[in-house]
Amino acid sequence: MIRDKSAKNPAKDAPKKQAAKKAAPDKVVETPVAKTSAVKAPEVAAGKKGIIAIAPPSFRRERALIKRGVWPVAGCDEAGRGPLAGPVVAAAVILDPDRIPRGIDDSKRLTAEEREKLFDKICATAQVSVAVASPTRIDRDNILRASLWALKRAVVALPEAPRHVFVDGRDRLDTECDCEAVIGGDGIVLSIAAASIVAKVTRDRLMCALAQDCPGYGFEQHKGYAVPEHLEALDRLGPSIHHRSFFAPVAAARAKHMPWTVEPERDLFSVTEVEVQVDAQVEIDVSTGL
Repeated sequence: MIRDKSAKNPAKDAPKKQAAKKAAPDKVVETPVAKTSAVKAPEVAAGKKGIIAIAPPSFRRERALIKRGVWPVAGCDEAGRGPLAGPVVAAAVILDPDRIPRGIDDSKRLTAEEREKLFDKICATAQVSVAVASPTRIDRDNILRASLWALKRAVVALPEAPRHVFVDGRDRLDTECDCEAVIGGDGIVLSIAAASIVAKVTRDRLMCALAQDCPGYGFEQHKGYAVPEHLEALDRLGPSIHHRSFFAPVAAARAKHMPWTVEPERDLFSVTEVEVQVDAQVEIDVSTGL
């Protein structure tokens, strides 16, 4: 006799079906309490998600090298790759393990006042060097190559030649010592963070000096970045000698104010007639198939 499998344990299946029937109406019916909790829940969750703890850069990688007998260890970073005007400033720093100033962090996370104070402390306790790539070099080499050139110059200019260098970004430097590129390094490696502060403060001071040389652009406020105020001044006054010629907004302003300096674009699809002269004295042997 063949029995139905579903009828083996009717007592066990019955409570489950009854529980499912009882639970079904609760999912459909909405009470005022349920509506209120549904509205407030995202606000509480959003508040919890908004609190993000960011760990400051550490000296861990430098200490690991020191334990292996590798010293000095330098960190280097640059400031000013994105602006439309002014130089790129690179800095290299060798921190003293016994006199590391407190509060060193990625320069972008610090206020201008905090950067100024840390700049003085870093320069008083560490070995520091700075190199500058001018707008002319940026126009000639492009912004990436000019930045790498300045970073290498800063490393070479250190009072003591390092045996290992940490550089912010994905590109390693062509240095005589070992070089390690760290993406987001200014928020991870303490030496790079110190270099980012030195580079940022130095460049900000340079841009304030350029503001006195070329008034009207507001360099002292926006430091050459492409903010609306700078774009408006660029369109109204045209580019200065401190602007980077091949950056798009600068090129557009140059075409408007100095059209004679803009070379016309070549038409790659134009047909050019070429005259070919054949020496009559040259004999062609048809039998060769040429």
